[in-house]
Amino acid sequence: MGFNYKKSITFRLAQAAKAHRARSGIHLARIGMHPGQEAVLKTLADTDGLTMSELAATLGVQPPTVTKMITRMSGQRLVRRQAAEHDGRLAQVCLTDEGRARVELIDRCWKRLEREALAGLEDKDRKRLRKLLRVVERNLAASFFEDPTLDDEIDAEDLAAGGDDEAAEAASLGAASAAEVRAADKAARAKTAGKRVAAGKRAGKKGLDPKPAGKISEPAA
Repeated sequence: MGFNYKKSITFRLAQAAKAHRARSGIHLARIGMHPGQEAVLKTLADTDGLTMSELAATLGVQPPTVTKMITRMSGQRLVRRQAAEHDGRLAQVCLTDEGRARVELIDRCWKRLEREALAGLEDKDRKRLRKLLRVVERNLAASFFEDPTLDDEIDAEDLAAGGDDEAAEAASLGAASAAEVRAADKAARAKTAGKRVAAGKRAGKKGLDPKPAGKISEPAA
């Protein structure tokens, strides 16, 4: 009997991601935006004036993808390009007043989408789900350089979770077994990170750049 992929966790994860993108597309369309554009505006709201290459690296996409998106968003007067002060050959991307106003609308969309997606889940289940998704994200990351702080964030959430999670884990595995599992997991993480760092150094010596893992795609205008 073949593998029933529809019962796999990864299939459900993919279906959830597909539904999330479709739903977010509906909310973004109401404010005149396409999926992917909100990530650009939120990134610039945090750090305005990034160069095209810096923006591509932060978003984890290929530079041509960013160029296409910025061209469209410039036409929508959400962002503007200007020559960098330190190097006139580089173009910096800055938010316009309209772009900053749109960021507030994006926040409302995300909050609404969060409520819709997590309806019926208790707070402790939401925290647990967020932690587990970070682990999946780390496991599937194509490059250690995509998000080197991910492990630290997971560890920080472990500490913030406090005694409830510890008690539950100890009850199911036993205190000693739980400690062994965590130690083994941390050792495996360190080993994987070491291999990725070494691979990155080898790539650097050969003059290669680590490729971003994903793309932000946009629907045709």
